[in-house]
Amino acid sequence: MKRQTGIWIDSSKAIIVALDGDTEKITEIDSEVENDVYHNREGNKGTFNGGHHSTNESQFEARKEEQLNYFIKSVLSYVKKSDELIVFGPAQTKTRLEKKLIDGNLIEPGKLKAVETADKMTLNQIVEKVRRYYNPSEYKKPEPNS
Repeated sequence: MKRQTGIWIDSSKAIIVALDGDTEKITEIDSEVENDVYHNREGNKGTFNGGHHSTNESQFEARKEEQLNYFIKSVLSYVKKSDELIVFGPAQTKTRLEKKLIDGNLIEPGKLKAVETADKMTLNQIVEKVRRYYNPSEYKKPEPNS
């Protein structure tokens, strides 16, 4: 039996759906990636002096990059046992995951079946999308009786 995996991912979380025959396993990984920069001496907006803003901003970006890499590594640990993989999500995180998979030779050629853009989705919508992708015949509309 092939282990077929679908990952919905953005910078805040990843939802991994693994189909293995008739069994289904859903795993959710929350990200620790900061999405807002906080300036402790900011005061009113626009009152930055000197290089204060740029220093905090660059430190924030470096920290965010490190957190994102750690998050993607966490997601990759669930992919190793997959025979087939699809990745989808609303933002750039899906393409970063794809790049890590390909550049790091973490997935055999042909295992990554698709990388698609998808909006925010409920858990049920994510599971259904993965099932439909791997088992399209189960979701075909019946032919009308003539």
